[in-house]
Amino acid sequence: MSKQNYEVLFVERGVADVRACEMPSAGPGELLIRALVSLISPGTERAFLLGLANTPDRYPQKTGYSHIGEVVGVGAGVEGWEIGDRVASRANHMMFAAVSASNCNHVPNGLTNERAAFFRLTSIAMQGVRKARVELGEPAAVIGCGPVGLLAMQLVRLNGGLPVVSIDKDARRLEFAALLDVDAALPADGDLRTALRAQCGGEDPALVIDATGHPEAIPAAFDLARFGGRVVLLASTRGDTEAVNFYRDVHKKGLTVIGAHESTRPRLDSAPGWWTHQADENTALRLLAGGRLVVDPITTHRFNWRDAAAAYDSLTRWEPGMMGTLLDWQNE
Repeated sequence: MSKQNYEVLFVERGVADVRACEMPSAGPGELLIRALVSLISPGTERAFLLGLANTPDRYPQKTGYSHIGEVVGVGAGVEGWEIGDRVASRANHMMFAAVSASNCNHVPNGLTNERAAFFRLTSIAMQGVRKARVELGEPAAVIGCGPVGLLAMQLVRLNGGLPVVSIDKDARRLEFAALLDVDAALPADGDLRTALRAQCGGEDPALVIDATGHPEAIPAAFDLARFGGRVVLLASTRGDTEAVNFYRDVHKKGLTVIGAHESTRPRLDSAPGWWTHQADENTALRLLAGGRLVVDPITTHRFNWRDAAAAYDSLTRWEPGMMGTLLDWQNE
């Protein structure tokens, strides 16, 4: 086993690099994990790298939270784990990480490392969809065809939303939605309300999920939702939304607005609509292993870990075709 450890750091605004770092060890209750692959979260990590609104804007900064690795050390008191087990954890982008075993999940047999790496983005989308309490046959719209939006779209369909419509400004991203068999993919221009009603049997959607994080998408979500409908704010908004008349747009329509930041989870025990991190992550892995969620069409870029700076350079330019981006840690 290598005695050198490396991690991805945001060293200053807009600049990412790979740096040597301390080699950890497995303390009591911990696993020592050797990375196999990690997935870049394009929206969140880009926002933190560029210091956008509602981020700390402090550097240097560790990054990443979708880590698939192999157990190379087991700390005292840990049960149910052995050397060589594959593990999904929220470790940063780094070669070796010591992680509490209580925050880890086994990667199911037969699930590839690349597909497994989507467990965190799936979990993030899942907690927003759970809070929406989708009912069978409800028409729904998801604004934003990034990875989280497309995972949310699939999860709403799994929960019985019908139809489920994806909306985006970019034609390339709408093509990704089509590859995932969305019921309909609509451009966010022209008479969107009429186009959406045509897909939803002449009515407005009962549920609208914003998965963009753009401030201007929020009033659009309020406008598209039916009277008495629900709007889920899934993406972290990067800026202030000013063009909302809450009497007209929310109060008079009887909307339920659901803030779905994933930090609002129970710490210990799951409850209906509110599951713990580990429970959602385990479910995500099982859905991916069972083929219930499809991620191959949105796995678009792969970089060796040594080339992580190039991956983030591409990310800062916001290329719409850059979706699921993986860092391969298997070659030292």
